[in-house]
Amino acid sequence: MNAETTRKIRLIMHLRSMGISDTKVLSAMERVPREEFVPKQMIDQAYEDIALPIGRGQTISQPLVVAMMTQVLEISDRDKVLEIGTGSGYQTCVLAHLCRRVYSIERHKPLLLQAEKMFDRLKLRNITAIAGDGMKGWPDQQPFDKIICTACAQGEPPQALLDQLKPGGMMIIPVTKDNHQVLRRYKKEGEDDTFAVKDVMPVRFVPLLPNLAPATENADDEFNKIPA
Repeated sequence: MNAETTRKIRLIMHLRSMGISDTKVLSAMERVPREEFVPKQMIDQAYEDIALPIGRGQTISQPLVVAMMTQVLEISDRDKVLEIGTGSGYQTCVLAHLCRRVYSIERHKPLLLQAEKMFDRLKLRNITAIAGDGMKGWPDQQPFDKIICTACAQGEPPQALLDQLKPGGMMIIPVTKDNHQVLRRYKKEGEDDTFAVKDVMPVRFVPLLPNLAPATENADDEFNKIPA
C-alpha cells in the first residue's frame, strides 16, 4: 500500500467520523484522485481535510464540505445535476460517479479548460461543461433534479437557480447570514415556488459573481495552473 492510498483511507475514515454516512458518496470520493486536482507543489496535502488554492483566486473545497454538500443533496443515478462553479473539476467528478448527468458552469475559462482535460483523462463521459455566468443557471437544460453551487451568494440564492429546480428538487448553496457564511439546502415543495430551507454547516467560500471573468481577473495568482 503506497503513501497516497494510506492518506486516502485515512481521509475516508475521517469523513465517516464527521458524519458522512452515505456509502455511495464515500465510494465516489475514494474513486476520484484528489491529488490530480491540486497544484503539484501541494500534492502531499491532497488528502488533508483542507481547501487548497487552484489559481485564479479559486480553491478546491475541503473534502468534508464536498462530501457534506453531496450527501445532503441525496443524489440518485437518475438525477440531472447542475453545478455552479466547475473550478478544478473535483466536485464535478464526484457528482459524475453518482448521477445520470452533470451540467457544470465556470466563469474562469482557463480553469474550465483544465477541468475538461481532467474529465477526459478520467474517462468521465456524463459531464457537460461550459464557460458562462453561473448566476443565470442553464435555461436550455432546465429543469434540474439537483443544483450545487460552490460559491457564496450574498443573502439569497439567485432566483434563476431556484426557478430551474424541478418540483421536489434540491439545491445546496452557501449564503451570507449575519455577516457569516452558512451552507443552506433549499427543497422545492411544489409548483408554487415554496421552499423548505435547512441550514447545514458554517463554511467559507469565494463569492458568487456574475458574468464571465475577464482574462485579467486574478491572472497573476501564483497558483495558476499552466494547461498541459
